[in-house]
Amino acid sequence: MEKPSWLDKKLNLTACHEMKKFLRTLKLHTVCEESLCPNVSECFGEGIATFMILGDSCTRNCKFCAVNKKEPSGIDWDEPKRIAEAVKRLNLSYIVITSPTRDDIADGGAELFCKTIEEIKNLDSSKKVEILIPDFLGKAGPLTKVANSRADVISHNLETVPHLYADIRPQASYKRSLSVLKTLKELNKNIFTKSGIMLGLGEEERQVIDVFYDLLRADCDFLTLGQYLAPSLSHYPVKEYITPAKFLSLEKMAYNLGFKKVKSSPYSRSSYMASQFLKPA
Repeated sequence: MEKPSWLDKKLNLTACHEMKKFLRTLKLHTVCEESLCPNVSECFGEGIATFMILGDSCTRNCKFCAVNKKEPSGIDWDEPKRIAEAVKRLNLSYIVITSPTRDDIADGGAELFCKTIEEIKNLDSSKKVEILIPDFLGKAGPLTKVANSRADVISHNLETVPHLYADIRPQASYKRSLSVLKTLKELNKNIFTKSGIMLGLGEEERQVIDVFYDLLRADCDFLTLGQYLAPSLSHYPVKEYITPAKFLSLEKMAYNLGFKKVKSSPYSRSSYMASQFLKPA
């Protein structure tokens, strides 16, 4: 399927070079690179990165995702200090931390999330930290850890509508992911929760609206909607390119239903321009 004219963002490899070199010196991974994000050169060019802890390999096999599926490495307990060093040297005020899903670890990596947040907050408590977490298999212990951390925003993406999970996210559960978001807010009313879905996977608009209602019932504050772009020919194919006008229409609808902040556009991603979610309207 040929890309439409509005999907015309080009990668600037020169803008990426210095950031990649810097990240390699600290032995850090970013989801910007591992997921082949189309916004990578824009963010790297501005000195912004979304750090990915717990290695670069995932224990699940989602059909839309470009992250490695090889055998994961062990936990690097020094990683939080290196991320804090990167935050300091890049002078970041808003930091997003994510990870691959690590079902091989008892707590899914929740403890390393908490240690990373602490290292950043110890630099300067005014820095804002958003964590984009896996579902931790819905376990109460890991969810309690991250809910009671010093994170300002906790994000967990539903990714798509329920009926596509079997094909696209066979090892995940829509109900479990909703429960994760609901549980986080029940554990800590002071955090903001956030979720995102991709469009163009074959979903129908009424199904997307149903997801809006499900998220609001889970007390989710923030929402992102973006166009799915297949990382390669071997990944799940794009079924439809959603127009910018449709994204705008869905954004207005989401606001009207009660979300506090919504970003909806072809290039919107959960961690792209994430700091804007905490800015006053």
